[in-house]
Amino acid sequence: MLLKISWKNILDKKLNSFLCVLLMTLGIAIISLLLLLGKQLQDKFAKNISGIDMVVGAKGSPLQLILSSVYQIDNPTGNVYMSDVLEIAQNPLVKEMIPLSMGDNYRGYRIVGTNKKYLEHFKANFATGAIFKKDLDVVLGAQVAANTGLKPGDTFISSHGLDAEGEQHGDKKYKVVGILEFNNSVIDNVVLTSLSSVWNIHDHEEAHSEGEAHEEGEADMSKKEITSALIKFRSPMGLMTMPRNINQNSKLQAALPAIEVNRLFELLGIGMDGLQILAAVIMLISGISVFVSLYNSLKERKYEMALMLSMGASRTRLFLMLLLEGVLLALFGFAAGVVFSRAGVLLISNSISKKFHFDVSQIGLQTGEIYLFIGALAIGILAAALPSVNIYRLNISRTLAEE
Repeated sequence: MLLKISWKNILDKKLNSFLCVLLMTLGIAIISLLLLLGKQLQDKFAKNISGIDMVVGAKGSPLQLILSSVYQIDNPTGNVYMSDVLEIAQNPLVKEMIPLSMGDNYRGYRIVGTNKKYLEHFKANFATGAIFKKDLDVVLGAQVAANTGLKPGDTFISSHGLDAEGEQHGDKKYKVVGILEFNNSVIDNVVLTSLSSVWNIHDHEEAHSEGEAHEEGEADMSKKEITSALIKFRSPMGLMTMPRNINQNSKLQAALPAIEVNRLFELLGIGMDGLQILAAVIMLISGISVFVSLYNSLKERKYEMALMLSMGASRTRLFLMLLLEGVLLALFGFAAGVVFSRAGVLLISNSISKKFHFDVSQIGLQTGEIYLFIGALAIGILAAALPSVNIYRLNISRTLAEE
């Protein structure tokens, strides 16, 4: 009965109710959207740098080097000689070096020259096929295969540069020999091949008669160039000494993923915190609008309330009826806000996926949204309770006499 009356009261004040719900929806949607995107970005960034202690490449912006080499979402800082990187790899403090060579793409997906250690690092499993063994053999990430429709045995022509509209290397074709299972990492969105394949394409050299890919230890490889290398250390001593030494005493740049990513999230955090504060203010304004709406409603319905009290309705029952209006408005605002935040995530994910091939489309419930629900409910209850307490001060006889 109380619910039915409260619902009719809300419908009776359509404009005021709509404004209250709209403000609550905006606040909830913004905070929920930030929670969803922030969590996914942090998880993906953390997963992709896991196990990578240092990245070495050409001099330039260390953040750009990390973004291009680890996340494949920025332009490389340039190329470096393989011999210089091999010299670093021979340091006793270095446990493993994974070379990367970039410069081409297929339909916007980057073609990355590397070796099997790159797949092992991400613990990648094959859905079908096997690893590249010959020049111009490629392995596709799961997302690349899904979006391009390529399958083992198919061939394609790469485009120069990282832009899908770049000039095509029409004289040589890559051949798909394997497709990886979905890995939820950057490896899902790249095309992997051997280093010698990338050199073959750009140097316009003849493929070897047997077509076997070179291993990185061979002498002629040291004369070549690569884009960067991912480094793992044997102990924390490498992390403490090698980056500074490389930056000060070599032509290379050493960047630390953990530091650069933390710095990036600190910068992003300033903007996200500002938006969250704005959303909280909007929610408070929503609470004020609920308060004003119910306060005015109570003034307009004083005679109705006095009449109901004279007919046997208790003050507590009327108080709960008004309180329920605030709760309903808060619930509607929360539900609409969550729906809009999910729609926003899907739109943003679609845009990011097209531009950076970076997926943030997960829309599951976040822990923070539980607290957000409690907060929205608290605002609705408090905003409704403040004017509703006047029910206990209502003078029945005077109110009925005035009318």
